[in-house]
Parts: sequence; C-alpha cells; structure tokens
Amino acid sequence: MSNRMFQGVIYQMKDAIGRVVGVTDEMGVVIACSELGQIDSIKDGVQAERMANSQGFVRGGYTFKGFSNNKRNDFYVFVEGIDENAERFASMLSIALQSIKQFHDEKFDRLNFMKNVVMDNIMPGDIYAKAREMHFVTDIPRVVLIIRVDQAKDMSTFDVVQNLFPDKQKDFVFETSENDTVLIKELKKGIETKDIEKLAASIVDTLNVEYYIKAIVGIGTQVTNIKDLASSFKEAQIALEVGKVFDIEKTVVNYENLGIARLIYQLPTTLCEMFLKEVFKQGSIDSLDQETLFTIQSFFENNLNVSETSRGLFVHRNTLVYRLEKIRKITGLDLREFDDAIVFKVALMVKKYLQSSQEKF
Repeated sequence: MSNRMFQGVIYQMKDAIGRVVGVTDEMGVVIACSELGQIDSIKDGVQAERMANSQGFVRGGYTFKGFSNNKRNDFYVFVEGIDENAERFASMLSIALQSIKQFHDEKFDRLNFMKNVVMDNIMPGDIYAKAREMHFVTDIPRVVLIIRVDQAKDMSTFDVVQNLFPDKQKDFVFETSENDTVLIKELKKGIETKDIEKLAASIVDTLNVEYYIKAIVGIGTQVTNIKDLASSFKEAQIALEVGKVFDIEKTVVNYENLGIARLIYQLPTTLCEMFLKEVFKQGSIDSLDQETLFTIQSFFENNLNVSETSRGLFVHRNTLVYRLEKIRKITGLDLREFDDAIVFKVALMVKKYLQSSQEKF
C-alpha cells in the first residue's frame, strides 16, 4: 500500500522538480521512482547508512534523505544530483512523504484499532493509550451492528455497507466472516433506540431491494465509552442468535428488546429440560395440538383478555373458555391466572430453545 502511495506522489513531483526522484525501503530497494526502470533495483549503501542512523547522505550521484514515524529511518527519498537544490528537494520530499504516510497509517490504524477493541483483542489499559496516540475521541456515543447474510453473493455486503457509511473517521466497517459485516456507528447525542432500528432496517432494505441480498441485523446496546464496544458487539451477536430461535420473522433484532429470551438462551440445556419436566408434570405439552397452541399464542398476544382473544379468533367466548379449561386439565396450569400464564409462556420459550439446540447437532 505504501509503495503505491509513494509512487503516486513521486509521479506528480517529477515534472516540478525536473530530476529523477524516488524512494527506497530500509534495505535500499527502490519501491517508487520517476524512472520506472529503477523500481526493484538496489541503491548501494542505504542499509549501512541506516544502521549508522544517518539522516541524510550522498551516494552514487544522488542525495538521500531518511524519513519514518519511528526512531530509525524506514525509508529514504533520493533526488538526482549532489548540489544544494538536490538537498533541498530531498528535504522537502522527505517531510511531505512522512506526513502523507502518517495520515495513511493513522487512517488504517484507526480501523484496525477499532476492530481490535470490538473483538476484545486489546487490554483495557492499552485502549486509552492507543486512543491518545491517534488523537481518537473515546467518549462519543456509538453502537455496534452486525449485518449477517445467508450466503455470500457476487456483490460484497462489506462494499455496500461501506458505501452507505463513507465517513471513515466516524464510522468503521469490517468483516469478521464471509457472512458477517460489522458496523461501528457513531451516534448523535440524544438519539433513540427506534432511530437505530430504523437505520438497521434501511440497511436490510437496501441490500434486499437493490442487491437482492437477504440480511438480518443484530443491534448491541448504545455505549458512550470506547472500552464498552466489545460488550455491544457481543450483544449484537447474541441478538442474532436469539432472534434465530425466538424471532425468526424479524430482520432487525435489538438486544435491548430480547427480554427474557436472552436469559433463556444462556441457560444450560439440562436445566431447561428439568424445568419443562417440572412444569408439565401433570401432562405433556406435546399432547397439545396446533389449534390449541395457536389459541394460547393469541391469548398471550391479547394480554390474557378472554373477550379480545375470542373476537380475534372468531370463536364464541364459551368456546375459548372451554379450550382454556382443557389446557388446564392437561397441563395443570390455568392461563387465566397471571402466575400460571407466566410459567407457561416461559415454558413454551424454553421448549423452542431446546428444539433449536437439538437442530444444531
């Protein structure tokens, strides 16, 4: 990347200077030059001068000037001639190239830095030291979103998302796998959860409508400190996994809205199996037919209201009461009682979780 960057600058400078100019690496290999034929050739003496910590020297009819972001020079710019003008050109070029390289490195270092923070690959104490070094603001509201696609397409999801969020100083986009693209989004102060969900929905719509890519987005919690981005990333991952079990129709899953589902998802399967046996000790949930399960779901959606549920199901109120009583006899739980309804709701979610766990293996 540096070679191509240096070559671009050197190529633009050759007419202004009117001399052969180029750049070598620390071994003396020419990596950029106004005379393309010199690229990959070796300038004698560069390595020895670097070991002697020389900032500038004259060799073979060229004036050399070292530059680097480190204490010891990693690169040398060379200009044809050994006169004062050659020395002046070399000095100016070394300063310009060092500034350009520093800007280039910082831009890419920022992305790698954020990726390491999110992936929890950097110690908490080092986060702030590195952030200060790069003049990186650590206390801005941010959130992590993971965009997951079913299968890779010719059009990269990474490219699409990066084009949607082109400000590389504020928003950071990178891939963690062939199917997962991560977006670290800087937020304006006071932004609400629903606004983040709208943003996620717009990403899904763009991928689907314009590129025929089906995607689901997991959203972590909003954080104000850079060290908490790793937690937001993990929450976005959990949101995707939990959504795959409990909200299969949703294309945007927010960790904050998972409720009890995120607790169930983290329980050991053995504990879940024990819970189901205790809840349905008077009967088995497997004996409930699809019509009865649909009735239960509608009853929960209508907040345990018999009248509203019967209207929604287009059945007589007495018919619904009969079904609820049938459920009570089979399971020992009366869904008209709040405590029993909670236990039954959790039990249904646990059963769903166990079924999904079995499908994995």
